[in-house]
Amino acid sequence: MFVLVVDTSLMNVSISAVVRDLGTTVSGVQSAIALEALVSAAFILVGSKVGDLVGRKRAYVLGLLGYAVGAAAMTFAQSLTAVIVLWAVVGGLGASLLLPAMQSLVHGNFTGTAQKKVYALVGAAASIAAAVGPLLGGFITTYLSWRVAFGLELVVIVLVLSGIRLVRDVPYTGSREVDVVGALLSAAGMGGLVLGVLAWQEGAERVGLLLAVGVLALAGLAGWLVRRSRRGHAVLIDPGLFRAPRFRIGVSQQLLQQVALGGAMIALPIFLQMVLEYDAMAAGLSLAPLSLSMFVVALTMSRRAGRWPAHRVVLGGFLLLVAGVAALLPVVPRAGSGWALAAPLVVAGCGLGLLVSQLNDYTLSPVSEERVSEAAGVNSAGGSFGLSFGLALAGAVLLATLSAGFTAQARASAVLAPADQERVAAALDEDAELMSTTQLEALLADEPPAAAAEVVRINEEVRPRALQVALLVPLVAGALGAANALRMRRAAAAPPPAA
Repeated sequence: MFVLVVDTSLMNVSISAVVRDLGTTVSGVQSAIALEALVSAAFILVGSKVGDLVGRKRAYVLGLLGYAVGAAAMTFAQSLTAVIVLWAVVGGLGASLLLPAMQSLVHGNFTGTAQKKVYALVGAAASIAAAVGPLLGGFITTYLSWRVAFGLELVVIVLVLSGIRLVRDVPYTGSREVDVVGALLSAAGMGGLVLGVLAWQEGAERVGLLLAVGVLALAGLAGWLVRRSRRGHAVLIDPGLFRAPRFRIGVSQQLLQQVALGGAMIALPIFLQMVLEYDAMAAGLSLAPLSLSMFVVALTMSRRAGRWPAHRVVLGGFLLLVAGVAALLPVVPRAGSGWALAAPLVVAGCGLGLLVSQLNDYTLSPVSEERVSEAAGVNSAGGSFGLSFGLALAGAVLLATLSAGFTAQARASAVLAPADQERVAAALDEDAELMSTTQLEALLADEPPAAAAEVVRINEEVRPRALQVALLVPLVAGALGAANALRMRRAAAAPPPAA
């Protein structure tokens, strides 16, 4: 779990360095980040079934090796293509095997209070990675290279594999028939939705078609599973799982938490690096209040697992998350440095720490051993899809708002000549990430001083507004999670899914 989380946080704080060293664009790197989460989400249900067929411990090892390939690719990559193929695709496939296998192994090796504590410790490990990733990644990227940071991931994977004999496998006793149609529909459904958002971000055509394909594929998957289950055939996911209110609510809460986290962890690093022009180290330090508070709260709750009802902890977590993100909105236009965001980030981090300590155990503990791989796959798919969707949506909103705002104000300016208005608007519409003051000043070096000053002024007005709009993604996700937590009280006493 440490490797899974630190991998994405390293990419987030190293965006500027990766763009410069590989000669690519911010939107290209952002697309690779979202694609990695998308691949893991699209294939995670298939990965859970593969774990049943080949063995959950073996799937766990194969997943780690897939992540090792991705880390090695980032260490030696010379182009964005290598990053997309080896880090995003191969690493994403590794995650699709690793996540459900890991949760199934925890479920099978521990019971009762011990199981609650282990699930909470897994959440704490994710928080440690969220804390260490930006700081360590920022330090190494600034003073050595981002490649060294990814090389250290290989060291972590080797350490985990060296102790693999300590992990007891959990055998699967259910049907070994494969639901190929269900697997294809699940990949097409989640893939279509996130690809639609990515296509919108890139200004591509047929965005609506991609989104429609995603929605229709998921609807088709639901109908296919119900019909196939009634006929007694093997299914990718037993639809009976969703008849348990606790499981259904838990998965939806996992999704909303990850949408909020993904939205915050793409919008804030882009703002810090491309607007405040921070290097990776400064960006990592600015995000430290969020990640460190998340880690401390998750670790504290892991030691006190089971002392409070889960629905109260989750409700408190979402309310703190909403309060922290809402407090960022009025601060952003006045933020002269990243530390102006510190107090709201601490509040939001405490909320996320409460959530990661509870949701896995809440969702999976009532599930029987035979069905835990399916349940873990759905739970992981919800989280991975939520993360990829939050990353893609918040990043697209941020860049689109920057482009639209700059273009509108440039065309309405009384200082810029009509020809300059159209030229500046076209340049910014084509390349929305060229928004830092330094980049603009270089771009406008040959322009009249009055026109250059006007463009910079417009730029400085549009930037904070764009971040405010992008932060609505985690804010809305947190508000929906808080409302959903009110349903958890009624589901607390619900029986586990029928065999």
